[in-house]
Amino acid sequence: MFEASHRFCAGKRLFVAGCGYVGSAVARQGMALGMEVHALTRNPVMAAGLRDAGIKVMVADLATADWHGQLPGEMDFVLNSVSSGGGGLEGYRHSYSEGMASLLQWARAAKIGTCVYTSSTSVYPQGGGVVVDETAPLESVADERALVLCAAEQQLRASTAVGRAYILRLAGIYGPGRHHLLDQIRTGGVLPGGWDHRLNLIHRDDAAAAVWAAWGAPDAMASGTYNVADDGPVTKAALIEWLAGQLGVPAPTFDARQPTRRGRDVPDRVIANAKIKRELGWRPRYPDYRAGYAAILAAL
Repeated sequence: MFEASHRFCAGKRLFVAGCGYVGSAVARQGMALGMEVHALTRNPVMAAGLRDAGIKVMVADLATADWHGQLPGEMDFVLNSVSSGGGGLEGYRHSYSEGMASLLQWARAAKIGTCVYTSSTSVYPQGGGVVVDETAPLESVADERALVLCAAEQQLRASTAVGRAYILRLAGIYGPGRHHLLDQIRTGGVLPGGWDHRLNLIHRDDAAAAVWAAWGAPDAMASGTYNVADDGPVTKAALIEWLAGQLGVPAPTFDARQPTRRGRDVPDRVIANAKIKRELGWRPRYPDYRAGYAAILAAL
């Protein structure tokens, strides 16, 4: 497995566009590795914290060209980890499609090494318990938000503005500081959504490690698309029951008639992670929910 090292990274330039949960972690890791780190965020509070860490921060909207002239002309590594930031479907189009277009417009006038884009496994329409790898067809995608993500992926694939491009389709991200599910279990009562479909998860630190694995790919390796999920898909009921046991509280019940935060349950499927293991040497530090949540609970 590729391990980001000070020897590999020191003195190189990194640009992180979108400093949310994963992007800010990668930016801080870059600083710890001796890199010159530039970052873009719409959040002034996040910007202040990143500046305190020594990161060169722009408070701007990726979808505009306002920031284009504020970066050096050469960048070794680029991460597009922007989020929708709300705003429904139009917010998706603005952040993902228009944001990618702006990033690639800037890249055409600069010299870019390897670009990584954090997409989502929500692009897959498959359900019914099937195993889904990167060859799964997307032609039947009907969800409008998933279509926007697919379009942003294709924008990057079709561009000649970057040296190499890696698309990482992340499963459901959890980790330190994301305690919504734990709070729901502590509160008790009835949880929305179904209970018998499988969840595919990825710990934030393993998602960040996948980004570094892509940047560290051998020079001869071409661009590619990879699923990033842990080794242990788990039904929602089993996850809730295990967490309730760890917290020492009764497990909540489920009501499929109540809408989830996203308005619907994620389809029941198993996201395969064999390709990124085989080609990039990535391995999850937290191979399933037990390992990941045990670390979170211990920190609490």
